[in-house]
Amino acid sequence: MARTQGSHSDITGPRIRAAALRLFARHGYAAVSMRRIAAEVGVQAGALYNYTPDKQSLLFGLMQGHLHDLLGALCATALSGNALARLESFTRFHIRFHLERPDAVFIAYMELRNLTPENFARIEALRGQYEDELESILRRGIAEGTMAVPDPKIATLAVIAMLTGVNTWYRAGGRLSLAEVESIYWDMVRRSVTA
Repeated sequence: MARTQGSHSDITGPRIRAAALRLFARHGYAAVSMRRIAAEVGVQAGALYNYTPDKQSLLFGLMQGHLHDLLGALCATALSGNALARLESFTRFHIRFHLERPDAVFIAYMELRNLTPENFARIEALRGQYEDELESILRRGIAEGTMAVPDPKIATLAVIAMLTGVNTWYRAGGRLSLAEVESIYWDMVRRSVTA
């Protein structure tokens, strides 16, 4: 099959992923057809299959890419010092990283139900790696005597849910600056886990 005139794989592929991300976040995975994604990009529907085998692969790729970016950015962030210092760094990192990617975050949490069982397991494994980082901080805090949570795994999930919730209401230029929001959330996280 000949490529559409003016089409370039290094441009069209990213445009397809960006359009799918926007449309899935705005309308939901189930409501978006491959034809609609193609129309958004300005290519023939059949041309999408030069870049992805199907819609499921596109959804999985978006989620996997988001989680790889998240894990890579976390790895590049210096989480050093005692458990409280690490927890503060994690808290601030999580808020900043996720606020810059609202569509990816929405899809990563709300569209899990649309993954095949195999793809779900792969995404859950990546999410588990991220959760394990926070859980290890909490366990270290318990060992240091600075934190007290009855179940570190539940506390991990609760803290992540609370931090991710910032995406639902924060808007730049609002009543609070991002630094103020980070400080308030850090205080709430600290109070929820300290002895």
